[in-house]
Amino acid sequence: MLSKSKFATLVPIKKMKRAVKFYTETLGGKLIYRDEGEMKDSFASVKVGAAEFWLITPSKKEKRKLAYFTFVVDDIRAEVKQLKKRGLEFEKAERMGPDTKVEGPIAFESFGASAFFSDSEGNALMLWQNVMPS
Repeated sequence: MLSKSKFATLVPIKKMKRAVKFYTETLGGKLIYRDEGEMKDSFASVKVGAAEFWLITPSKKEKRKLAYFTFVVDDIRAEVKQLKKRGLEFEKAERMGPDTKVEGPIAFESFGASAFFSDSEGNALMLWQNVMPS
């Protein structure tokens, strides 16, 4: 049953070495598997927290599409601080409405907080923290 299945996100990449370095060194993930030989630049599996990412190099015939995924965190301020120390640059936070509170790259809403950044391949990523305590 799918209710007991694991989940992996396929992430299209341009340069495998650069992507593996980003997901392991910058995001603190662990390389699970990488193809060898002629296929070394076509597939790798990286685990970040409980999430598994399959880094794939699309064929030349395939249109490259961006991935967009979210890391759900308990303390967005701490995560942003840690990732900045690793050299990650965040996008400027945007106001969604008049009650949005912006703190650096983090936008705080009544329903949660978000911070956006891109991976080494240009894919959009987001940190998300559910409803913030008052």
